[in-house]
Amino acid sequence: MNSPAEHSPADSSAERPPAGRSPAELAQPQKESIGRSAFLVAAGIFLSRIFGLVRQSVFAYYFGLSGKADAFNAALRIPNVLQNLLGEGAISASFIPVYAKLLARGEKEEAGRVAGAIFSLLAMVTSVVVLLGVLATPLLIDLIAPGFHDDRRALTIQLVRIFFPGIGMLVISAWCLGILNSHRKFFLSYVSPVIWNIAIIATLLIFGSSSGSTSSASTSGVKPADLDLAQLAIYTAWGSVVGSALQVLVQLPMVLRLVTGLRLVVRTLDDNIRTVLRNFGPVLVSRGVNQISSYVDSFLASFLPVGAVAALFNALTISTLPVSLFGMSISAAELPSMSSAVGTDAEVAEILKQRIAASTKRIGFFVVPSAVAFLALGDVIAALLFQSGHFTRSNSTYVWAILAGSAVGLVASTTGRLYSSAYYALRDTRTPLRFAVIRVILTTVFGYLFALPIPRLLGYPSWGAPGLTASAGLAAWLEFTLLRRGMDRRIGKVPFPVSYFFKLWASAAMAAVVALGFGFFLHSPRPIIAALVTLIPYGITYLILTAMMGIDEAAMLRRRLMGFIGK
Repeated sequence: MNSPAEHSPADSSAERPPAGRSPAELAQPQKESIGRSAFLVAAGIFLSRIFGLVRQSVFAYYFGLSGKADAFNAALRIPNVLQNLLGEGAISASFIPVYAKLLARGEKEEAGRVAGAIFSLLAMVTSVVVLLGVLATPLLIDLIAPGFHDDRRALTIQLVRIFFPGIGMLVISAWCLGILNSHRKFFLSYVSPVIWNIAIIATLLIFGSSSGSTSSASTSGVKPADLDLAQLAIYTAWGSVVGSALQVLVQLPMVLRLVTGLRLVVRTLDDNIRTVLRNFGPVLVSRGVNQISSYVDSFLASFLPVGAVAALFNALTISTLPVSLFGMSISAAELPSMSSAVGTDAEVAEILKQRIAASTKRIGFFVVPSAVAFLALGDVIAALLFQSGHFTRSNSTYVWAILAGSAVGLVASTTGRLYSSAYYALRDTRTPLRFAVIRVILTTVFGYLFALPIPRLLGYPSWGAPGLTASAGLAAWLEFTLLRRGMDRRIGKVPFPVSYFFKLWASAAMAAVVALGFGFFLHSPRPIIAALVTLIPYGITYLILTAMMGIDEAAMLRRRLMGFIGK
């Protein structure tokens, strides 16, 4: 008997629409538009990412690109990877399609039982992982940062042990996200990380002032003692754990109101639960490929000069913003809707094609100018966000180079998320897994070459960090190509809007020239002023040019802005 991952798009002919309504009508989201859902996801992610940028800016103020910053960011990598593998990524792709399908059929009691069983299993597995992680931390350091042979190693071990308890709470937070998204409650689940960021920001401000890392230290040119920075890093790690607990607590009340018949029991014999578990394994790798790639980057960056790990983390904080805002928001909004579609194979396939085509344009409209901005204006962006205290102008330039490398695969990685969601909606987790493995292998091979031997051969070893992000971008394009061709074979050819994307790239390039002109004639050494005189003209010019070229998304955005201004 075929597994769910091998079923046809409709998954069975037994899913017959109720009398009086056609399959095509039922295939549409119930009283929900993808545009509105994506907006709610994007709004939550936007607030979360803004506070994340503030958090990283405050952190950079105190730590700069020091060895202590390397240790903290390397330590934070382990819980980030495990959270996305065990939590958000795996839950979204394996749990939501099953849970949303049960809700669409009206089987709320069964949906509640499945939700309770998955919660119980997640809690058990995560508890074991946290315990083993705390005990095996020194071995993990050899995996994530083998290049740390100085005092960074001891601090990283201490920080990882503090971070680990927060992993369990973040995995439960991801379970809450799966429930809320399936019920079309998108905003709360994606805005909840704001609390985590606030907890860290508050910790930095409170203990940073009392540990000797004060603002007067930066203005007087006196560098805070290493001991003070190490202690501040420890306090900040505990602040992260507190923030993780608060992130769960704000979501639980609504989750408990939404789930009917929730029972916290371990069940593995139920067909629906077995389907979730069967898909969980492949998704563990395929959905978490970005985190695995980031782990590879951190691993290789540990062999680069001091400051490379921290600079890479700062650049990724910026580059993942458009991925989260546009790629994740649209893909997350599409997943429960595509999973809820019923009808014949042909009808479901046609709906998926229409959704992919429309959402590809929507993603491209926002991601293309982001990529061009990283290439042309990355120094301005890095200076605006991080340049203060111990974070210098040369640090901003270094981060810009890494940002430029990330621009290579930005469009591919965001659009690839959309295609992965389509596979998951069809309960096919194996195909994305195969392509994800290829991507990870290529990222590792290319990353090693572009980060270590080639820069050293050229005499610039510190510039291996930009090679990491650029090589990851090349691998992302190959993965996207494989995902797209596989989906074409599955549901029929989905035309890629080549002319549409050409207009976007041309508009963004011309807007960048205008922005650079403003920056040249109105140059200011102050990061905020420099950003205002370049980024604002860039955005306005891009919007005007795309509207003139007949891009529907530009006209729609302009109408919304005018309506907002007119209120």
